[in-house]
Parts: sequence; structure tokens; C-alpha cells
Amino acid sequence: WYFLRYTSPKEDKLPFSKEAANYWMPVAQYIGGIEHAILHLLYARFFTKVIKDLGLVNVDEPFANLLTQGMVLKDGAKMSKSKGNIVDPTYIMDKFGADTSRLFILFASPPEKDLDWSDEGVEGSFRFIKRVWRIVKKSVDKFNEGGNGELSKGDRDLRQKTHATIKKVTADLNRFNLNTAIAAIMELVNTIYKYVEKPSVNGKVLKEAITNLALLLAPFTPHLAEELSSIIGNKESIHLQKWPAFDEKLAAAEEITLIVQINGKVRDRISVPAEISEDEMKDLAMASERAKIFIEGREVVKVVTIPKKLVNIVTR
Repeated sequence: WYFLRYTSPKEDKLPFSKEAANYWMPVAQYIGGIEHAILHLLYARFFTKVIKDLGLVNVDEPFANLLTQGMVLKDGAKMSKSKGNIVDPTYIMDKFGADTSRLFILFASPPEKDLDWSDEGVEGSFRFIKRVWRIVKKSVDKFNEGGNGELSKGDRDLRQKTHATIKKVTADLNRFNLNTAIAAIMELVNTIYKYVEKPSVNGKVLKEAITNLALLLAPFTPHLAEELSSIIGNKESIHLQKWPAFDEKLAAAEEITLIVQINGKVRDRISVPAEISEDEMKDLAMASERAKIFIEGREVVKVVTIPKKLVNIVTR
């Protein structure tokens, strides 16, 4: 209530009022451990209902959304000072930096699940951060290369991956799927590494990918993202910049991998246009040289398709 009293929407020093309380409440998102369910969470709801009955607020519930986060475990037991199984955060930050511990915790498990602490996982997160640092430093020197002619397939593939990653990370953040968002960023980093190794690159396409990579990392590794943004040449803090937007058309893949099965077993994988029809999928699967080996001398009973994903040829 002290917060509500001194942060009124109209005046900094406006006394506590119903208007001020209704301006700030309900809280948009509450995140807490399951052990808080009968303590802070229950009491906050109880007090809110009492205060509403007194006519001081309009809201009946203090929180609009609830996310119950999982426990952090070590050696199968909940981390706690009483058990003496905690990990000293100062040691982790001194050795690896704060971003490493953040990245590991967010990547190792969905937020609603328990997290098993792993020293190997922490080191893996640190290696990824160093990998990002290296590719950004290497890429900045190539920003002025090429960029005048028509985009090559490699250029288009990197643009597609960049926009598809922005789309994926944006959606995952809104759903609190933080671990899958980080996984998508890792895939983008892999794509950038492969692209930079090509004989020629398009500096504009590469800069777009690196700039958006830094922005996407900002919620997970804020210190790293700030440094990367500075290296790229931005004078404004990355945390004051707008969240990246994606182009739906650019995010759509030009090609997809079609899986060909014979009686449920994978026999081939074919790169096909993303807009392929089901009839075209069947024709290409039947024409596959690897599939023919398993079809020869047998009767095709039926062909089952999952659009843009799979063709299963059933024989006997």
C-alpha cells in the first residue's frame, strides 16, 4: 500500500486513493513457488477481498495471471540452507558471470517444472555465451561485404531463419516457454556460423541476423546483449530498443524436409518446396530411389500423408 500511495498515476505525492489502487491493480503476472500457495498467495487474495469489501478497491483478485514455478533440486533434493545443499551464487558469478547462471536456469527446464542443478549444464551455458561472443566479433567485420546483388539461396536461408526465430521466441516468451525460446536462439547461432564460413556473404543480411540475435538474447543474458549491441555500433542501451518484428512471409521456409516411410519405417528424407500439394508429396515419395528398394516386388496397399511432413507407403 506504500507503493500505491506514492506512485499515483496523477501526482507523485497524491495520498492513497481508490483511484491509485485501481490504476495499478490487479498485478498482471504473479510468479511464485508452490510453497507460497498457502502463504503469500493466499494472504494476498484474502487481504484484497477484505479491502474490496471496505470499498477501497474494485478488484476482487490481486493477480490476473499465476505461474507456479518449479523447485531447484540438487542431488534429488530441494535446495535449502537447512539441508546445506545450496550452490553459492557468488562463486558462479565470479567464475562464469551472472548471465551464465541465468541462461542455465532458464534453459535447463520449463519454468513450471523442477530443475536439477548441474555443474556440467552451467559450463555448457558458459560455452554457448563464449560461442555467441566469437561469432558476433567475427561477423561485425563482414557487415560491409557484398549486399549489392540479388540474394543467394544462402542469404535467403539466413533471413528466413532470422525471422522464423523472432517469431518463435516472441510466441514462446508470451507462453513462458523460456527453454524452447533459448533453443531456437541456439539454432539461429548455428545457422549464422555456417553462413559466415561461406566464401562470400551479404553484409546486410548478416547484420540483420546479428542485430536481432542480440535483441533476442536481451531477456535471457542482459549483460551479454548490452555488450553485443555496443559492438554492433548501437549507442542506445539494448534494453531501451524495440523488440524485433518479424515478416511472416520471410519467416516461411522455402523448402521443407519430407520424410518417406515404408510400413512405418523411415527410408528417405527429401527436400521439397514448402507449398507442395499432397498429390505431389505422394508422387515424389513413390519416385524416391531409396523407397523403390523396399517397394519392389510388393503391393502398395495405401499411401498415408501428413501434409508438409510425411508420406507413409503401406505395402504387403
